[in-house]
Amino acid sequence: MATATSERKNFFKRLTNKGQQEEQTEMTFMDHLEALRWHLMRSVIVWLVAAIVIFVFIDWVYDNIILAPSSEKFVTYGALCSFGHWLGIGDGLCMPPVKIDFLVTQVNGTFTSAISIAMIGAVIIAFPYIFYELWLFVKPALSPKEKKYARGSIFWVSLCFFAGAAFGYYLLAPFTFNFLASFTLGKSGAILYKPTINDYIDSLTNLILGCGIAFELPILAYVMAKIGFITAGFLKKYSKYAFVIILLIAAIITPSPDITSQVIVALPLLLLYWISVLLVARVDRQKAKEEKEWS
Repeated sequence: MATATSERKNFFKRLTNKGQQEEQTEMTFMDHLEALRWHLMRSVIVWLVAAIVIFVFIDWVYDNIILAPSSEKFVTYGALCSFGHWLGIGDGLCMPPVKIDFLVTQVNGTFTSAISIAMIGAVIIAFPYIFYELWLFVKPALSPKEKKYARGSIFWVSLCFFAGAAFGYYLLAPFTFNFLASFTLGKSGAILYKPTINDYIDSLTNLILGCGIAFELPILAYVMAKIGFITAGFLKKYSKYAFVIILLIAAIITPSPDITSQVIVALPLLLLYWISVLLVARVDRQKAKEEKEWS
């Protein structure tokens, strides 16, 4: 009788512990949702603050940043021309002056353009902090070894993004706008080239954000190699297919059909691909060394 009573007590104790574990699991899941909500809220607040600051100084931003790549006084034009003279190819890299007169076709066109500039500019400025909040959310789920591998990820991800954004703004955008502004259809001269300001802003932001995201290729390859999804041999084996994909990405990023602009995008992406191969090969060597030490 005493044995049966003891067994019943143990059964109810296990049942109670199971219920507590289920409740704890449910609370842990809710805690994760709550943490994610706060990470998102902080990211949105920083993004809004950056957008408000840009909007307050929207005239300066528009004159000195947005319009700069479409101006003949943009720093890239003079630098490329001087570089061409230094190489001894004369005016081979000099581009003709470009002048674009923008057209506004809506009553609220200028206001919506200012809002777009502020919102997209805020994304670029707040990118490191947004990624930092994402890292804080993911970090507790990582093992100490994975945290060690991810050390410095915020710096490298931000560096690659800003390097790509600078490449799109300082190099690709001038070539693109110069080509589009100087391209003519027919010889009658009956076409008046006046793009809308929204088209120009969309093209510029696509170049900046597209190149910024494309320059994350080495980081993505490093993470996938750590997970074990790819190896250096895999990347080398399918490099010819990667070449075709890179050409397609270059065609998507560049809004113009100019082959020069597409080559300017494709060459750095190919370089980044082979840098990714070197990083993945290093990861493979580290894994082989660890497996050898373990065995």
